[in-house]
Amino acid sequence: MPKLKTKSGAKKRFSLTATGKVKFGVAGKRHGMSKRPNRMLRQARRTTVASSPDAIIIKKNFLPNG
Repeated sequence: MPKLKTKSGAKKRFSLTATGKVKFGVAGKRHGMSKRPNRMLRQARRTTVASSPDAIIIKKNFLPNG
């Protein structure tokens, strides 16, 4: 059976926590900040953890070695 390759786009976007949860940066911070509410900008500064159904899909399909 051949080696499983990690999707290189997913390598850059997702990381795993020590307990195996999927961590990622919040979207919507590239441009147009003046249109966004201050609350959204404050909450988008930090990373967040994916929901469990999404985490299963990410780990199974995009991070097979993780």
